[in-house]
Amino acid sequence: MTEPYRICYAGGQGEIVEKKSRFIANVRPVKSEEEAAAFIEEMRKKYWDARHNCYAYMCGERNQVMKCSDDGEPSQTAGRPMLDVLLGQGLHDVCVVVTRYFGGTLLGTGGLVRAYSQAVKEGLAASRILTREKGRKLSVTVDYSTAGRLQYLFAQMDITVLDSQYTDRVEMILLVPEERREEVTEKITEATNGTAVLSLSEPLDYGLDEGELILF
Repeated sequence: MTEPYRICYAGGQGEIVEKKSRFIANVRPVKSEEEAAAFIEEMRKKYWDARHNCYAYMCGERNQVMKCSDDGEPSQTAGRPMLDVLLGQGLHDVCVVVTRYFGGTLLGTGGLVRAYSQAVKEGLAASRILTREKGRKLSVTVDYSTAGRLQYLFAQMDITVLDSQYTDRVEMILLVPEERREEVTEKITEATNGTAVLSLSEPLDYGLDEGELILF
């Protein structure tokens, strides 16, 4: 991974009803075309009695692999609109299958596009979507007299403090986005007149989901 990008961390399910037709969207993170194919087949078996199991998926940092299917619906009314929703939300490494149980009333091409698109949005709303970023843990060790000043600085810079240890000195473990590494270390050095002891970890991938830190 070279740039921050949005992924489906945990899948979910959403459903809409349009003129008595049920559209059930199931979303799952996938790393490869093989994983996507296995998920699609799983959904086909689960909803074996449905008229359509349409799908769309994309894999790779640059979405090198993208595929969609109307599964018997009129051309361009299901798979492509589903894929457009995923692209519109800037997602990667995700597969969605929308199952349709026909309600007896034809929706027309426009109605189908809207229904499949909305079903995907509902599925994504029920999933955990986060931005995966590159960063490092930064250990900062200072005297007690300096700790309060740094805590204020980190709050002002919106830097996450993962942990704090209080012994004869204070050690704070920060999570620093890679692109802000130099900025943060310079600010700490400036604020402590060069007395802070800094130690950087190896690069890591992480995401924040409503304040919860997720390491990959």
